[in-house]
Amino acid sequence: MWDANQYAKFAAERERPFADLLAQVPRDQDNTRLIVDLGCGPGRLTRQLAERWPAARVVGVDNSAEMLAKAEPFAIPGRVQFVRADLADWSPDQPVDLILSNAALHWIADHEALLKRLAGYLAPGGTLAVQMPNRFDGPVQSAIDETAADPRWAAQLKGVGLHRGSVQPVEWYVRLLQDLGFTVNAWETTYVHVLTGENPVLEWFQGTGLRPLLARLDPDAAEQFRADLAARLRALYPPRNGTTLFPMPRLFFVATL
Repeated sequence: MWDANQYAKFAAERERPFADLLAQVPRDQDNTRLIVDLGCGPGRLTRQLAERWPAARVVGVDNSAEMLAKAEPFAIPGRVQFVRADLADWSPDQPVDLILSNAALHWIADHEALLKRLAGYLAPGGTLAVQMPNRFDGPVQSAIDETAADPRWAAQLKGVGLHRGSVQPVEWYVRLLQDLGFTVNAWETTYVHVLTGENPVLEWFQGTGLRPLLARLDPDAAEQFRADLAARLRALYPPRNGTTLFPMPRLFFVATL
């Protein structure tokens, strides 16, 4: 469903949270043998995991064939591989030393069940490192929801792309992970991205969150949907002197058994 080329337009902005997450992951060279990147996308960041842990085997998992096609050039036989699977029901064939997920788990419901399941896949001393956008109760999601509720297409879009409540407060994750036996390092950051273009916030979401909605509409309706949403987003994030400031809140945790 994701548009890999559209996603890549903001590669630098999307990669920065990955670097900030990775900086907090313990660098255990001796005991890190298997790493899984859940929601690996186009694969370039997955390859960085192999470079940081040169003795480990790294597996990138994604449900998008288009993203995995972009990732394949980063594969290394016996060291880095990419597999297609739904993150909601993926499971490894052996215990994992590090499960990392950058901007993917917010698409999955019931995080209590999800984290309990992922915890069960870790080897003793293993680490779960996660970053998720935390925008679903904010102005962008309100603009998307209001546009989707328009009578012209509300029936077609009912139940599609609704993610309010998928990401919990950071304290909720800390308590749950502590109860599962983890030592937890958790934090939140709001990145203020400086973007250019006619409507860069719309462009940002056309590669990800808008894709399921637009896929439900015929071309004419999809174009009108984009135009209506573009007007809302321009009002929320007006350009000034050729740039648009786009705040993006993100939630992080690194949990180690």
